[in-house]
Amino acid sequence: MLRYPSLRAPLDLLFLVCCIALTADVLVPELWGNGKTKDYPLWFWAGQQVLQGRDLYPSDPKAYFEFIYPPLPAVLLAIPAYFGKIPLYACLSALNVVAWWMTAQFSNAMTGSGKTPGPWLFALPGFVTVTFVFDMFDLGQPNLILLAMMLFGFWLLQHERPWMAGVMFALATAIKVFPVAVLPYLVWRRRWASAASMLVFLVVFLFVVPAPIRGYQHNVSELKSWYQGMVGSSSEQGFGQRGEQNWSWVNQSIIAVTHRLTRPVNYNQDNPAKPPEYMNLVDLDFKTANWLVLAISLAIGLGYIAVMPARAKTTPLSDAEELGILFCLMTVASPLARQYYFMWLFFPMTILIHRAAYDPRPAARIGSWITLAVAGLLMLLSLPLFPTDLQAFGNNLVATAVLAGGLVWHILNPPSQVAVRVLSPPAGELQLNMQSNPR
Repeated sequence: MLRYPSLRAPLDLLFLVCCIALTADVLVPELWGNGKTKDYPLWFWAGQQVLQGRDLYPSDPKAYFEFIYPPLPAVLLAIPAYFGKIPLYACLSALNVVAWWMTAQFSNAMTGSGKTPGPWLFALPGFVTVTFVFDMFDLGQPNLILLAMMLFGFWLLQHERPWMAGVMFALATAIKVFPVAVLPYLVWRRRWASAASMLVFLVVFLFVVPAPIRGYQHNVSELKSWYQGMVGSSSEQGFGQRGEQNWSWVNQSIIAVTHRLTRPVNYNQDNPAKPPEYMNLVDLDFKTANWLVLAISLAIGLGYIAVMPARAKTTPLSDAEELGILFCLMTVASPLARQYYFMWLFFPMTILIHRAAYDPRPAARIGSWITLAVAGLLMLLSLPLFPTDLQAFGNNLVATAVLAGGLVWHILNPPSQVAVRVLSPPAGELQLNMQSNPR
């Protein structure tokens, strides 16, 4: 069940202490140091550009973009930026706090197990992904907020509020484009109302909301510039305005890892001080590598469709596992998947943790724990004490594949129907309960 943090629960207090420490990491340098770095000054700059009526992007789409997101996020940032840097940074930190708590709430409520986990089991996904959460606060990136929004959208969808679900999906996509990958899923599952709502409100968020502030023609012109610079640009040197990152070890998307393994691209190109290094197993040209990426993506998509049960055979367990795989795919299908993108594995890991704890079959429980352990060890290779060469081979990408494989196994090998009925109460029993103490 969904609830507020309780001051009487020790782990909830630990959560609040962590949030205070993470917020201090954002505000203390700005209040008493040389100023907070990373992306925070960029967000303030974007908000000020909107407030002062200045352009967000250069007129030449080939020129360097300081701000690489659609106009809507800049409009939203302008509201707290009006009051200064400290209110803006505090607002972003508060949003991350709420998103972190709600991500755990939604993830545990949507596993399909029908169980309310104990406090330690509930908190386990948070412990495992705490380094990703630190990145969210430290860098100022919105991926944790987007994750909470997407989970909220699917929670609304499960509770028969498809139009509101579509609004959440559209808002997440209008902020940072990669959640658009949910649209083909909605269409395939014939969630027509949510798909239609997502498309309608995507237009609203991209064209209508910024128009009164930026002017309709100005906003359209900026959207065109953003599209040409971010979506419409692709070459052997890179794509989306950040060519130095696209093929480097920091990017663990399907696209990047495939190109590094099939083309002689320098995976240290984000750091000119380092000598060029290559890891390609074959030597393909850029076009052929792109065709290979397309073939791999198509194979993964068809495989996903193949394991999805027919609508008449779905259960709360299979629905959760299906969504868990979708979150894995959305994470690695993004053209640029840096370390913090894998925060989105929070939900798939929570599902497998519930299977490891509550599956009625001992062998399935052990297999789920092993799957989680393997994925966790792979993700540990991202720690600074390991060489970046290991990350260049896609340790987080492989960890994502391991988690997705575990979820696929559970879909194809469900427990008996009797066990499912015991594990999974009717959906109506998973209601929003904002009590301060869940027990």
